[in-house]
Amino acid sequence: MSLPAAPTTHDVLDAVGAVVTSTVAPAAAEIDRTGAYPRADVDALAGAGALGLLSAPEVGGAGGSLADVAGVLETIARADASTAMVVLMHYAATSVIEPHGPEDVRREIAAGRHLSTLAFSERGSRSHFWAPVSTATAVDGGVRLDAAKSWVTSAGEADSYVWSSRPVEADGPMTLWLVPAGTAGIAVAGTFDGFGLRGNASTPMSADGAVVPSSARLADDGAGLDVALGTALPTFLVGNAAVSLGLMEALVDEAAGHVTTTRLEHLGQTLAEQPATQRTFAALRTRVDATRAFLTDTLTALGSGRPDATLRVLQVKAVCAEAAADVADGVMRLCGGAAFRKELGIERRYRDALAARVMAPTTDALHDFVGRATLGLPLFGGA
Repeated sequence: MSLPAAPTTHDVLDAVGAVVTSTVAPAAAEIDRTGAYPRADVDALAGAGALGLLSAPEVGGAGGSLADVAGVLETIARADASTAMVVLMHYAATSVIEPHGPEDVRREIAAGRHLSTLAFSERGSRSHFWAPVSTATAVDGGVRLDAAKSWVTSAGEADSYVWSSRPVEADGPMTLWLVPAGTAGIAVAGTFDGFGLRGNASTPMSADGAVVPSSARLADDGAGLDVALGTALPTFLVGNAAVSLGLMEALVDEAAGHVTTTRLEHLGQTLAEQPATQRTFAALRTRVDATRAFLTDTLTALGSGRPDATLRVLQVKAVCAEAAADVADGVMRLCGGAAFRKELGIERRYRDALAARVMAPTTDALHDFVGRATLGLPLFGGA
């Protein structure tokens, strides 16, 4: 009896589009209002094959590329950026698990039965994810983890966490672990009531004497930063840029709908017929198209192995995050008081668009990395 064929990336992209229309978009405003985790969205996207997009075909996944990741995340983010962030962090975790994790977990991810996420940011080192202060200590039966994580998307909702700590014994700044949900001593340590991205359950977590087997380690002791930089970081930066782009596209779509249907009765014209509106909208549309061109160039550089691919990856989140914030502000100004009303969806996307600026690595941190990289300095020197 032959096994069913793994889904193609085309299959996944088509199925995700259908789920966004049927499930994600209708629920977005309520998720934002309540801050509830988008469990129905995640389950529907899992059924569409989205969770297995980066999984290898040999374990039943679609074997997707970062270009496929960008396509899926932009599609989701146009409807709901909270749900898109949940999926993005799953992809960042999967990019580590695929080359270094156990086959049973990889197969569960590929089948859409396992949601993972990153647990990197810590209270002690804030947005400097590359410098964990949490500890891993060898004990009878495995390794003891102690930590105060500050931001973990899907906290208490994911099936596993790609967890960072200081090394047990080796030199190096970081070791990574695959920590199953429900591990004794691992707990959600707060709540999340955010300004934007309200449905992604990005709450603190703690580890208080949590013991995992030594086999939970992902790659060598002390090699976690190299693994994170080579796998999770490119996926996160490109995916985050795609979420920003999806938000921008949704914002200009909403703006176009508003100005073309809203009339100035005393003039007998729509807002779109006003020259000032046309100029402002043109500038916003051009900014979105320029941002898309930068993301497309980044994906081209990665796909072709261009020498500047690493630099583009370090730039792309900052470029898209700043553009999204500017476009969101411009759309709010263009649409005026109507944009503050919940029903247009503009103010929700405005709030969501601002998050990428301060999400680690922040725009300031990325500019520091780019400056160091282009001036021939160590990437983390003095950080």
